[in-house]
Amino acid sequence: MSAHPREQVESEHLLKVRTLRRDDYKDLLAVTQEVYAAIGDTWTQRQFNRLISLFPEGQICVEDKGKVVAFALSIMLKYEDLDDNHTYNDIIGNHQFDTHNAAGDILYGIEICVSPEVQNLRLGRRLYDARKELCENLNLRGIIVGGRMPNYHKHAEELDARGYLEKVKTKSIYDPVLSFQLSNDFHIRTVVKGYLPYDSESKAFAVLLEWNNIWFEPKSPSVGKQKKFVRLGLVQWQMRSVAGVESLLENVEFFVDSVASYNADFLLLPELFNAPLMARFNEEGMAQAIRSLAGYTEQIRDQLLDWALSYNINIIAGSMPLVEDDKLYNVSYICRRDGSYDAQAKLHITPSEVGDWGMQGGDSLRVFDTDCGRVGILICYDVEFPELARILAANDMRILFVPFSTDSRNGYLRVRLCSQARAVENECYVAIAGSVGNLPKVSNMDVQYAQSAVFSPSDFAFPNQAVVAEATPNTETVVIADVDLTLLDELHTLGSVRNLIDRRDDLYDVVWKSASGPVDKAEIARRDGRRVKRARFS
Repeated sequence: MSAHPREQVESEHLLKVRTLRRDDYKDLLAVTQEVYAAIGDTWTQRQFNRLISLFPEGQICVEDKGKVVAFALSIMLKYEDLDDNHTYNDIIGNHQFDTHNAAGDILYGIEICVSPEVQNLRLGRRLYDARKELCENLNLRGIIVGGRMPNYHKHAEELDARGYLEKVKTKSIYDPVLSFQLSNDFHIRTVVKGYLPYDSESKAFAVLLEWNNIWFEPKSPSVGKQKKFVRLGLVQWQMRSVAGVESLLENVEFFVDSVASYNADFLLLPELFNAPLMARFNEEGMAQAIRSLAGYTEQIRDQLLDWALSYNINIIAGSMPLVEDDKLYNVSYICRRDGSYDAQAKLHITPSEVGDWGMQGGDSLRVFDTDCGRVGILICYDVEFPELARILAANDMRILFVPFSTDSRNGYLRVRLCSQARAVENECYVAIAGSVGNLPKVSNMDVQYAQSAVFSPSDFAFPNQAVVAEATPNTETVVIADVDLTLLDELHTLGSVRNLIDRRDDLYDVVWKSASGPVDKAEIARRDGRRVKRARFS
């Protein structure tokens, strides 16, 4: 095997949100037949093709390895023409869709459907997020849907429709449609009788729900467009004794769930966050204990990848020990929410890691593509070597993630100050996350010091002192911070100083010697017609 972790492997899922095409009909038909087997209701090829012709941007799907497994269909209407007392057939014009108004200001959702095989992946939320994105891009007033009440028939004898709805709103009763829609920031307009006359489960009732778009800046209509505003979630992790790997993963999922509930795009864990599992191997000696800890790495990585999918969040998995060809590495994983993952090994190893553990450095440096732009990962000590971040910035890195582990304020300040310097030098955002607390039964990991933070370049458009957000020192918590990627583009060409453009590469250079170098070595970026000077690689 190579001395660095493999870059890409086949995974169980590979998700992509996109607009539907005419050749997706067979997949769409299969999904509807699964979901509506009880009532036998499906979309015909003619109806599907007409929707694609009338409003292609409004027909959205999630594909998994090229196969459509979930979809959402919509039309546009004029808000002023919408009477609350309408039926589903009124909206779809008896399946002719002549009610669609290209000049409309409301997105009306006429269908959302998820294959039962993937309902644990929360794909419905992705489809609603895509609808909201489309609504914002088209500068529409909002989204309206007619929500079925499929569990109402179970309570109809003791509750009228109004009473049932109140129970669902207070979470006393769970309804698979209404509970989901209300959790997606929709509010209730009215209850409609006879919306779907043949819907016996809902007793022909439906709830008209609305989501209001508070953004009105015109944007180009697209789904899955790279984000301009990215939300980061940093976990300042408390080191504590755990009974086993299941207990550790329970703690991790708590933070994944918490950060995902803020609709964050990334979650960052600290370096060697799984160190509490080493306690059971402490009697083996430090070198053997960390190799035993490496036995959990694949299990933990796979679980994080599952959570990245189901919680719809990209997870930077701190770092964990990895043994390859009998060599010990310190490796971080980026688990993407599309089901793929990649690895970045720590390149520079501290004297204590070499002396106590026999750790070795990797030989590969990569920049990673995500749905929020290109990112890089430097593990702790690596951020103290400015050449690495410069090489990543030369390959369009926008956000640098630094998982770290330090035992004193002196060590922490080395990581912090170097991270702040990397943000200024390379005109990027830098997020750092570390652990706090103590592990009395784990040698070389017994005490921790951390203050997790997000740093920015230093110019007028960025926060005072170039700190976007930071945690309280030595306290278990999370940091949630939004970063604006458009500010980086402006800084590159219009900043008070321009560190990337003004490099004197006629006098000096940064050379990557390893064959395992960053991708796109020859790529030259042009922003606003001006060449951005890049590091040159051999």
